[in-house]
Amino acid sequence: MRLFSRALVAACAGALALGSSSSPIARGADTASEPSTVMTVRGKLLFRDSLDRPLGGDWKTAKGKWEVVDGAIRGSELPDDHHGAVTRRTMAFRNAVIQYAFKLEGAKTTTLSLNDAKGHVCRVVITPALLSVRKDDHDHDGPDKAAVLQTRKVAIEPGRWHTLLVEIQGGEMLTRLDGETVAYGTNDGIDVGKANLGLTVAGASASFKDLRVWEAQPNPDWSASRAKLASSTQR
Repeated sequence: MRLFSRALVAACAGALALGSSSSPIARGADTASEPSTVMTVRGKLLFRDSLDRPLGGDWKTAKGKWEVVDGAIRGSELPDDHHGAVTRRTMAFRNAVIQYAFKLEGAKTTTLSLNDAKGHVCRVVITPALLSVRKDDHDHDGPDKAAVLQTRKVAIEPGRWHTLLVEIQGGEMLTRLDGETVAYGTNDGIDVGKANLGLTVAGASASFKDLRVWEAQPNPDWSASRAKLASSTQR
């Protein structure tokens, strides 16, 4: 599985002229761009929030301080919480393309957390030096367990806007940072209906803007590319 994941990421990077998959990513997105999808095709727009005003409506803030600063939502961990800042937005979906811009402002970690009605499903984990896609432990009571699907080295410049694009299709999850194919993984536990998405911040602050969620439709070219890659790893 690890060999296939490496081959898949490298091939996607080559096909999209995104550079070497072994090099740290140091490019930033000063504005929220519209990177092309790889595994899926954007369908109906399900949700859009510029995140330029106080969170309300279906956003539920569990921990931390969430405020508008310079036209974006800034999440900050509060020491007295003994927990990272968390806000969640109710939304029913199964397969989706999720895109937003973020800026690290001292945060040690920020995540995009996808959940069903009973617990965590999967997430993208971002630190200044690493990016991971992960299948979460759903209920901490077995039989499923958390699993890191892939971790990539990155170099995320603090104080600068970056664009995250996440594609979920069935049990597959593909993430791109600033137009790069950076992380991919597959786990049957991802292939469930989701009930909400969350943003988290651990340590100091991070800001977010231009959140959009689309229905994900299958990319007709994806299965052929994946099969070709799988065949090449077995030679």
